[in-house]
Amino acid sequence: MFKNYWFFLALLFISNSLLAQDSFDLLKKELDQTLADEPLYLNKKNSAINQLKSRLRTASSNEIRYSLNEKLYDEYKSYQSDSALVYAKRSLQIANTTGNNNQIGKAQLNLASILGTLGMYNQALEILDPMESTVVSALKGEFYWTKRIIYGGLSSYANDIAEKKQYNRLGDHYRDKAILNLPKNSTDFIAASAGQLLSQKKYNQAIDLLIPYFEKTPKTDPNRAVIAYLISENYKAKLNKEQEKKWLAISAISDLELVKKENISLRELAFILYEEGDIESAYEYIKRSLDDAVFCNSKLRTYEISKMLPIINETYEAKNKSAKSQLIVFLISASVLSLFLLGVLILLFKQMKKLAKAQKSVELANNQLSVLNQQLQGFNAKLNQTNLELAETSLLKEIYIGRYMDQCSIYIGKMEEYSQKLKVMATAGKVNDLVSTVKSKAFIDKELKEFYAQFDQTFMQLFPTFVEEFKALLNDPESIIIKKGELLNPELRIFALIRLGIKDSAKIADFLRYSASTIYNYRSQIKNKAKGPREQFETKVLLIGTSKE
Repeated sequence: MFKNYWFFLALLFISNSLLAQDSFDLLKKELDQTLADEPLYLNKKNSAINQLKSRLRTASSNEIRYSLNEKLYDEYKSYQSDSALVYAKRSLQIANTTGNNNQIGKAQLNLASILGTLGMYNQALEILDPMESTVVSALKGEFYWTKRIIYGGLSSYANDIAEKKQYNRLGDHYRDKAILNLPKNSTDFIAASAGQLLSQKKYNQAIDLLIPYFEKTPKTDPNRAVIAYLISENYKAKLNKEQEKKWLAISAISDLELVKKENISLRELAFILYEEGDIESAYEYIKRSLDDAVFCNSKLRTYEISKMLPIINETYEAKNKSAKSQLIVFLISASVLSLFLLGVLILLFKQMKKLAKAQKSVELANNQLSVLNQQLQGFNAKLNQTNLELAETSLLKEIYIGRYMDQCSIYIGKMEEYSQKLKVMATAGKVNDLVSTVKSKAFIDKELKEFYAQFDQTFMQLFPTFVEEFKALLNDPESIIIKKGELLNPELRIFALIRLGIKDSAKIADFLRYSASTIYNYRSQIKNKAKGPREQFETKVLLIGTSKE
C-alpha cells in the first residue's frame, strides 16, 4: 500500500505537469498570433491617438486642453516616451496657467514618471524631492509610488552593491508609505501590497491578493499586464516554472494587444524559453522586446535587454553560422564606440581639472563646460543612431540571407525537375515538344513572378508601413496603384530596393528585368510627384520605417 501511495503521487505530478504544459502551449500559440497581428493593434492605437489630437485642436478652454493632454500622455507613456514627455510638459504648462494645485501636482508626477522611463532619474528626483512636503493629500499615494519606481530604476542601473542596497532600501521605504496613502481598490495599492508580501516571502498571500484582482480587470486596462507579471514573479519565487511561464505569456499578450512598447514580460519569457532550449522563440521574443524598447526609448528596458541579448544571440548564431561575421562586426563596432566614448569622458574629466587649477572665472568655466556637454550630447545622439542603423542592417542581412538560401534551394529543385522533363522528352523522341518547351518563356515568367512575390512579402515584413509612408511623400498618392493580390507595383519595387541600399539603376534594372533607361524614367517620374525638393526624395525614402521621435 505504501508503494501504491507513492505511485499515485508520481502519477498525479506527471499529469499536472502535462496539463500545465498543454495550457502554456495554447497560450504560446495565442502569443505568437498576437505578435503576427501587430498591425491590427497598432492601427487601433494610432486611431485613438489621432482622435484625441483632433479634439485637442478644437479645444475651447484650458480645462479641456489639460484633460486631453493628460489622456494623450496616458496613450503615449508606454508607447512612445518622447511623445509622452511632450504632453506631460504641456499639461504642466496649462496647470501652471490655471493655478489648479491638483492639476499641477498630477502633471508634475506624470513628468517625473516619464523622465524615469527615459532613464533621466536625477531630473525626475529634482521634480519629486521638492514636492514631498507640499503634495496635496489626494496625490500622496501616487507620489510615494512614483518615487518607489524611480528608486527601483536606479537600483537596476547600479553596479555597486552598497549603492544598489541603498536604492532598494529607499524603494521599500516609499513603497510602504504608498500603501498607507493609496486608495485600497486602486491597481497601485494592489501592486505595492503584493510587492511588500513578495519581499516578506509571503508568496501565497500575494497570489491570493492578485488573482481575484486580475480576474475583474478588463482586457482594455493596461494594468492587466502589470498584475499578471506580479503573479508570475511570485510563482518564480515559489520555483513553479510552468505557472511563471503561463502568467508571463498572459502579461505579454496584454502588452501586445494594447501596444505597450515599455514592457518586461516578453523579455522574461524569452530567457526562460532560452534556458529550456527553445532558441528560435527566445530569439524572436528578445528581438521584439529590443525593438519595442528602442521604439519607446525606454532606457531601463533597453539596458536590461542588452544584458540578455548577447547570451541568446550567441546560441542563435551558433545555429546560423552564416551570420556570425555580422555579429562580430557589430560587437567590434560597439566596443570601439564605447572606448571612444570612454576617451571623451576621460578628456572631459581632465579638462574640468585643468579649469579648476587655472582658477578661471565662473562665467568662462560654465561656458566651456556647456560646449563640452553639447559635444558629448551630439556624440551620444550619433552613437544611438549608429546602433539603430547597425541593428537594422543586421536584421536586413539576416532575413534576406535566409530567404536567399531558401530560394536557391527551391530553384535548384525546380531546375532538376525541368531538366528531368526535358530528358524525358528527348528520350521519348518528342523533338517538337522539346524545342517548343525550350523556346517557351512560360517557365521563366512563372519563376520571376514567384520570385518577386517572395521579395515583396519579405520586404513588407521588414517595412510594414512602407506603402503608406511612401505615398505620404507624394503630392498625388492615389497615382500609386497596386493590383489586387499584389503587395508592390514596379515603381514601389524600385524604391523598395533603394530603401534596402541598392541605388544603382543598372543593378535595379538587372534585378527587375528592365532596361536601365526604364528604371531611370520610373525614378524621374516619381521624383516629379514628390512633396518638396525632388533631389531630397530618395533620402526621405531611406528614412521610411525608422523612428520619427
